[in-house]
Amino acid sequence: MPVTPKDAAAVILLKNPADPLVFWVQRNPKLAFMGGFHAFPGGQVDKADPSVPVLNAADEENATMRACAARELFEETGVLLAKNASAPPPAASVSSNRPSRERLEARRRALANDEVSFNSILEEHGLQIDANSMIAAGRWVTPPFAPRRFDTWFFLAWLPEGQEPTIESGELIHGEWIRPADALERWMREPVILAPPTLYIIRTLAATSPDLDESARALVAIPESKRGIVRRIESRPGIFFFPVKTPTLPPATHTNCYLVGGEEMIVIDPASPYEEEQQELDRFIDGLMTEGRRIREIFLTHHHPDHIGGANHLSQRLNVPVAAHPLTASRVSHVVRIDRTVQDRELIELKGDPGWRLRALYTPGHTRGHLCFYDEVSGSVMTGDLVVGLGTVVIDPPEGNMRQYFDSLKRLLAFERLTALFPAHGPAIGSARFKIEEYIAHRTMREERILEAVRSGTGLPHEIVPLAYTDVAPAMYGLAERSTVAHLEKLEEDGRIERFDGGYRVSSEA
Repeated sequence: MPVTPKDAAAVILLKNPADPLVFWVQRNPKLAFMGGFHAFPGGQVDKADPSVPVLNAADEENATMRACAARELFEETGVLLAKNASAPPPAASVSSNRPSRERLEARRRALANDEVSFNSILEEHGLQIDANSMIAAGRWVTPPFAPRRFDTWFFLAWLPEGQEPTIESGELIHGEWIRPADALERWMREPVILAPPTLYIIRTLAATSPDLDESARALVAIPESKRGIVRRIESRPGIFFFPVKTPTLPPATHTNCYLVGGEEMIVIDPASPYEEEQQELDRFIDGLMTEGRRIREIFLTHHHPDHIGGANHLSQRLNVPVAAHPLTASRVSHVVRIDRTVQDRELIELKGDPGWRLRALYTPGHTRGHLCFYDEVSGSVMTGDLVVGLGTVVIDPPEGNMRQYFDSLKRLLAFERLTALFPAHGPAIGSARFKIEEYIAHRTMREERILEAVRSGTGLPHEIVPLAYTDVAPAMYGLAERSTVAHLEKLEEDGRIERFDGGYRVSSEA
C-alpha cells in the first residue's frame, strides 16, 4: 500500500529583485531521505505549528503551513520571516527592526535543542508571521512509489532586510545564492541531483520575470504543483525514470523503468506485465518522442519477472531490439525475444546534450546475469537490483551468490567518479559512495552475526535467522533465511565454517 503523505512546507527564498538570486541547499549525503540532493529549505509540520499566530492567513490550514515554512527556514538557515507585531506590512521586504543576528543565532540553537519553542521566540521579541510575506507557489506530493512521502506547500519569499542565511552542518551541508539559470547549468554539467519540484521550480524561475507574483502564477500553473501525480522524473539530465506497478516483493510496489539519453534514448527494464501500466509508459514515451527523441534499444538488467514484464510489448510497439546479458538471455528466451546479448564493459553512446556514455557492467550476485549501467559522463549508475532505494536486496542461492554480490558492490566503488544511483525500486540516491559503503558494512555486520550464531552451536539456517536478524519482522524470516544460506555458503568458501550433520559448524582449520 502507498505511504500516506505527511504535511510539509518549504521556502523558495529570493533576494536582489533586479536580478533575482535563489537560495538552495544541499542535504547531507548520510540522510535516508534525499541524501545528497539539492533542495529548498523546509520540512514537515510540527505539532506546535498550528498554535503559531499568522496574520492575514486565509484559514487555519494556510496559517499552519506558513508557520511550518517560517519555522523550518529559521531552523535550517537562521532567516526569520516575521515582522514587528505593531509595524505595518512592508512592500518588498520584512521589517529589519528585530533582534541582533547574534541573538537570533542563540535562539536558533536553543530551538534546535528543544529548549524553547518557535512561538516563544516570536513572542519574546514582539514578532509575528504575516501570510502576505509568503506567496503560495504550489503543492507537490511525493510519488506513490517512495518509502517516505510528503504533501509539500512551497512559498516564495524575499530575504528580509539585514538578514543572511547560514548553514550549520547537520541535515544540510551547504547553501548558496545562485541565479536560477546558473542553477540549471550546474545541474546540466555538474553532479547536482534534484527532485522534480526543485527542478520544475528552478526552470520556471529561470524563464519568468523578476516579479514575484508572476513567478508564483507560473509555478502554480504547473499541473503537478496542484497535488498531481508526478510521472516525469528527471533527477539528472536525460535520466528519466518512470515507476510502474509490478508483482515485486514488498515493501516495493513499483519497478522503475529508465529512459536514458537525448536525441537517442535507450529503455532499461520496461517492467510491468499489466496492460494499464504499459499504456501509461507508452504515453510517456510518446511524449518524449514528440520532443524529437528516438528510442534505439531496450536493455534488461536481469531476468526477474518484475523487470521484464513489458519488454515484448514495448519492443513490438516501437520495433526496437531487446538486449541482455547472455545468462539472462538464456533464462528468459521462452518469454521474451532477446535480439542480442550484452558483454561486460560494452559501451553505449547516446547523442544529445550533455551526452551519455553508458558502460554495461556485469554485476552478478543478486542474479547470475545481472547488469548495471554506468554513465561515464555524469558518474550515475542504473543499478537494477544491485542497490535499491527501499527494502533490501535478497540474495537467494543458487541464483544468488553473496561473494559475487560483495564483489559487484566493490566494483562500483572502484569508479573515481560516482555521483548518483538510480535503483530499480524506490527513489534516486544522491549519495552514491556512502550508500554502497553502507550496504557493504550492513552485509558484513549480518555475516558476523551469522558466524557468531554458528560459533554458539546453532548450525541450521532457520535456527540462525532469529539470532542474526533481530531487527527484522518474523514475517520476513523466509527471505532472511535465503540470504542466510548465501552468507553461509560464502563463509564456507572463506574456510571459516564447514558443513556438519546437515548444518554448519566453525571450521576445524579456522
